[in-house]
Amino acid sequence: MTVFALVLVNPPVAPDLTGWKGNRCFMNEIDVFVGNRIRARRFALGISQSELGAAIGVRFQQIQKYETGANRVSASRLWAVAEKLGVEIEYFFQGIRTDRDSDGIGGKPENKMAFLSDQESIQMMEMFHQLPSAQRSAVLAIVRSMSETPVGQNLRMAT
Repeated sequence: MTVFALVLVNPPVAPDLTGWKGNRCFMNEIDVFVGNRIRARRFALGISQSELGAAIGVRFQQIQKYETGANRVSASRLWAVAEKLGVEIEYFFQGIRTDRDSDGIGGKPENKMAFLSDQESIQMMEMFHQLPSAQRSAVLAIVRSMSETPVGQNLRMAT
């Protein structure tokens, strides 16, 4: 019996679609953005990670992983999260834009709602909203001067 073996000196390498790069896993930025939106909505509703986890059938550690983007949220889990948080699925993708090259191809996603994942930002917005209109305008003027953002650029006057 004769056995033939085919030996490839440089075997073709398939593209790595798993998210692994070398020995370290890099997180997909969209997964991080979706996780930030989950965290922001959970904060806004005052729901703990444990409570959200119990509602969708996972432990709080899994919610932590979803919120940081360390683990991807499956479609069915995202549906359950949306149900518990009282939002449509689209909520988790709102505010995500892609900067495109001049040729319109690909680019780095940009999350315009990332600030909503910070508890202090949410508290500031809640307190800001309770102020009378004149005080809101004054606070906005102070914050604008502190951030050195020109009037009319990325900020709208509160009314």
